[in-house]
Amino acid sequence: MALYSGICAQILNAIDVHLAHLKLRDFRNYGRLEADFVPGIHLLLGDNAQGKTNILEAIYLLATLRSFRGVGSAQLIKHGGKGYFVGAKIMSRTSHEIKMYWSASERQLSLDGKPVRKLGDYLGTMRAVVFCTEDVQLIKGTGRLRRRFLDLLLSQTHAVYLPLLQRYASALRSRNALLKQPAPDASALEGFTRQLIEAGEELMAFRRQLMPKITPLAAESYQRVAGAAESLTMEYQPSVREDFAVELARNRPREKALRSTLLGPHRDEVLLRLDGKSAAQFASEGQKRSVAIAMKMTQAEYLTSIHGVPPMLLIDDVMGELDAKRRAGFLPLLNRAQYAHSQVFMTCTEENWPRELGRDLQRWQVKSGSLRATR
Repeated sequence: MALYSGICAQILNAIDVHLAHLKLRDFRNYGRLEADFVPGIHLLLGDNAQGKTNILEAIYLLATLRSFRGVGSAQLIKHGGKGYFVGAKIMSRTSHEIKMYWSASERQLSLDGKPVRKLGDYLGTMRAVVFCTEDVQLIKGTGRLRRRFLDLLLSQTHAVYLPLLQRYASALRSRNALLKQPAPDASALEGFTRQLIEAGEELMAFRRQLMPKITPLAAESYQRVAGAAESLTMEYQPSVREDFAVELARNRPREKALRSTLLGPHRDEVLLRLDGKSAAQFASEGQKRSVAIAMKMTQAEYLTSIHGVPPMLLIDDVMGELDAKRRAGFLPLLNRAQYAHSQVFMTCTEENWPRELGRDLQRWQVKSGSLRATR
């Protein structure tokens, strides 16, 4: 519990960051929406397919510039609309205004009235961690999802990481395009290989440095939510074992045959084990769900430890699916966010909202693309 106690001490003098105002136009099933929010827990109640998750998706989009549902921007436009608008007022030490518009022909993102030229200048204005039923794919799914988990966490804590990741992705695309040609230009291939190695070595260094910092948090988070005897461990397994340049050169014949870059951070893996056994292969469904929640709790706790401010928590129909034991392990995270004057946005139906949260929360009724405060 020492790790959690240290994080609690950090937030005593932290400046709260919260979403004060949200404005949507032609976003998902919302034609027009404006709502004001205070710090604390916000419970979004309503039947299925009424728009509860869409509000969480809009908040997450503001924080990360992507949907946690893994869809493209075109799918966020309300049926019949030409584009969507998401706006927000964020309160911290000072206030910030965000405006985002997307259509097939126009894309705009502004912060405090000025166009955002570099994503590094924008990310960090607000931070959010989402909990949703699809999180179990972090354990059951491909390595790409676990790499994305690391990349998001590093992008939220290091301003240089996202531009570095973009440089690597650009070099990888160019190199793969050359490898697909019958006779690739040797000098061009060598140039993109140098760019790939340079960016790739830095990415792997960031990932290696992150793992010993988050692994203890993951183990403690799993114990809190599962209350089980088994221990959770994480292991970073890069595809490059020794020297990136040497291994790329050694694999050149296979690359030529398969016409693709076979080594690099885009092939890294994170191994999750319970008592030394692969969680993906041997864990029960309940254990996998607990590991997934522990991973997201780890993300929230690590962000708090770095920035001294808890991120917004976006919880989509997760609490209602948990038994009382798992909810008990989850509740301290919510209480800490409330204590630090951060925010929690949670979707539930009237039947399954967690009564343990008590009465000190704001309830909202969501129905057919409308949002109304209730008591």
